Amino acid sequence: MTTPAATTTCQLGYSDDGAALTFSANGRAIATYNYRPGDDQYESPRPFFHPLTTLGGDEVTISRPWDHVWHKGLSWALPNVGKDNFWGGATYTRATAYANLDNNGAMTHQSFASIAETRAGITASESLTWISQDGEPVIAENRRFSIQLLEAAESAVPEGAGTEGAYAILFETEMSNISSEVIAIGSPTTEGRDNAGYGGLFWRGPRSFTGGEFRNAEGTGSDEFMGTRSQWITFTGKHDVTCRSSTVAFVEDNANPGAPNQWFARSSMFACLGAAPFFSKEVSLREGSPLTYRYAVVIADGGVDAARAQALAAAAQAALESWA
Repeated sequence: MTTPAATTTCQLGYSDDGAALTFSANGRAIATYNYRPGDDQYESPRPFFHPLTTLGGDEVTISRPWDHVWHKGLSWALPNVGKDNFWGGATYTRATAYANLDNNGAMTHQSFASIAETRAGITASESLTWISQDGEPVIAENRRFSIQLLEAAESAVPEGAGTEGAYAILFETEMSNISSEVIAIGSPTTEGRDNAGYGGLFWRGPRSFTGGEFRNAEGTGSDEFMGTRSQWITFTGKHDVTCRSSTVAFVEDNANPGAPNQWFARSSMFACLGAAPFFSKEVSLREGSPLTYRYAVVIADGGVDAARAQALAAAAQAALESWA
């Protein structure tokens, strides 16, 4: 059992209440990692980050929205893991289309091997077991994530933007097959549904972000970014009440299998963005051959122009490269 704890390092700190880690910057909570969620089995219970806020205090996640109650802030979630669903909700297959198949598994927290503080930030190392709805172990996961400030990137803040800074969540997962057979990891698109390749590290934004703007090194746009490949991508939305803008950026580690992989990107209907390494092609997870994926997710106050977007991506990439 985790013992409640609290500590600080430089401008960052964290507390642990036995069910969630809450990270703070200069005394203000910025990220909560819920590692013992009490979600219904249909929602594929799994650890997730929510709420996530900018350093300036604007919230950039939504959890359990009425249209997709299994969307949980920022989480690692996979819908087509062999016969199992670790995403939540109905499962899409060629044989059934969307159907409730009683196959919603759970990613179960086992322990934190360590929660380490360094000058760069705070890193948690976690072990999880993925268990099918009928109680069978499927995957053993070693997960690490780190909260790091990205102050150096703020040299590229557009004049007059009024921003207060940026930080990154560095995320690494190593998945090992502990079932009795090869597991094909895919998506609804690999099962025949066009442009529905979700599954991976997935973020759901607040309602007010609907209609926001994506940007990569090639330019800006909206839903046409669905399924595109790039080393990084940003999304900028606007908040109700404060009427301020915030930006979320995803940066992929160049060493990931298949990199650069596709993005699951929506601006209309609702704002969401996900790294989707199984978007259009199944990947086999075999016993003794684990799969490892690494990303940085940047949370920044304010909007971005081309220069700031590139600076944030570069700073996040540098953080990934130096993260031992």
